[in-house]
Amino acid sequence: MRWHRIATLILMASIALMFACKKKEPEPAPAPAAETAPAPAPEPTPAVIPFKVTTISLGKAIGADKTISEPATTFGPKDTIYASVASEGTAPSVTVKARWTYGDAGQLVSESEQTLAPTGPAVTEFHISKASGWPAGKYKVEISVDGAPAGSPQEFEVKK
Repeated sequence: MRWHRIATLILMASIALMFACKKKEPEPAPAPAAETAPAPAPEPTPAVIPFKVTTISLGKAIGADKTISEPATTFGPKDTIYASVASEGTAPSVTVKARWTYGDAGQLVSESEQTLAPTGPAVTEFHISKASGWPAGKYKVEISVDGAPAGSPQEFEVKK
């Protein structure tokens, strides 16, 4: 019996030593606090650019985008005369008007207008033609927006 007691004591001592010598596992580090993504910056409000005419060009032909494809300031009597009005900005509604005149006295040749609701860069086209032909002389076209002049009058000449 003594042998069993000794064996039991040795076994218990071995178990005690095993637990005593066992390295303590390090405690796991606490999980990092979940970082919340910063709120996205609010979309910048686009700057509202007031409507304005930027360029007035004259020519004998225009492209599909309404810009002058054949610039000119001298025309023949049977030519169609184009005015291309480039603009930028926004407005709920604007009226762009072209007033074509002849000679020093400013005899009215034609007047037309277009009402637009611009939302950015745009091109507006005006033109005049005369089946019987334009008399030779000096002409000009004046562009206005809502009754106010928009740029300098564009002068041109018709030669035979």
